[in-house]
Amino acid sequence: MSTWKSNDIFDRMGRMNKIIIVAGGAGFVGSHLCKALMEEGNRVVCFDNLSTGDKKNIQEFLQNDNFTFVLGDVADSAAYSSIENLEIDEIYHLASPASVTYIMEYPVEAAEANGSGTKNLLEIAKKKNARLLFASSSEAYGDPKEHPQRETYWGNVNSVGVRSGYDEGKRFGEALCMAYNREFGVEVRIVRIFNTYGPNSSISDTRVIPQFVTQALRGESLTTHGDGTQTRSFCYVSDMVSGFMKMMRSSETGPINMGNPDEYKIIDVAKKILSATDSKSQIEFVSRPKDDPAVRKPDISLAKKKLNWSPIVTFDDGLEKTIEYFKFILGKK
Repeated sequence: MSTWKSNDIFDRMGRMNKIIIVAGGAGFVGSHLCKALMEEGNRVVCFDNLSTGDKKNIQEFLQNDNFTFVLGDVADSAAYSSIENLEIDEIYHLASPASVTYIMEYPVEAAEANGSGTKNLLEIAKKKNARLLFASSSEAYGDPKEHPQRETYWGNVNSVGVRSGYDEGKRFGEALCMAYNREFGVEVRIVRIFNTYGPNSSISDTRVIPQFVTQALRGESLTTHGDGTQTRSFCYVSDMVSGFMKMMRSSETGPINMGNPDEYKIIDVAKKILSATDSKSQIEFVSRPKDDPAVRKPDISLAKKKLNWSPIVTFDDGLEKTIEYFKFILGKK
């Protein structure tokens, strides 16, 4: 169903399975999470303001009785009136813009989603005695002086920099989660996400994989920041979703890193995508954004030990699936 129904949703949903809020559920990762949760028989309430999410990502769910879409902004406390009477078991908070270009253009939105939005969702978790998972970010480490990054590292973030609305927003979101945990006993789970890629990414997303793939398929130059020697680690979306679900069901509070520890230079990623798409595009070097991290690689020892989780999709396999998705979206197949 496409819109929120009246309070009869509680009776229709019943209590045989969990009722789960996915804030940011129409987004790239959120839409995959909604699908995985419903495949288990859970009832999902997708909460999204569609600023960076897209309704096409959840189109296939709209007629499913286990799915309800609520158009709303997590930072607006008035937006939650439609779910006040629901008994909620779990909340996944993924409602935040993430594209570097977007968070630099709309830093207030990024800060509010992770600040006010997190507080609002924690209040619901407190009231409903629900468990909340906060999707934090590797950006909490800033431009790291420790490599690879472990959860014990406190980071190197420019608190007044052009990315600080997002970076410090994530750090403050973590702090709020722990404050509610300590003061009110709210069960929280904190995951720090490293670069994630896969289908349902937006063609306007300026993160490395979607931007390079769409540029290659369109025959445009692949705009590579600096000399391309900075590194990133890329985790396929299905692996990330399985990690979220394992974390939610664990006894761990976190934070716990989630990402693929295989590290690539950006220039090598560009070359790999050109080869995989058989593109004649050129690589164009452009200036690096301010505070752009030089390296990014997760230490996932804790996730392996505590959650028995590690990525299983190889970069080549995940990239092939991602390219096929963008070919379809761009009408190239």
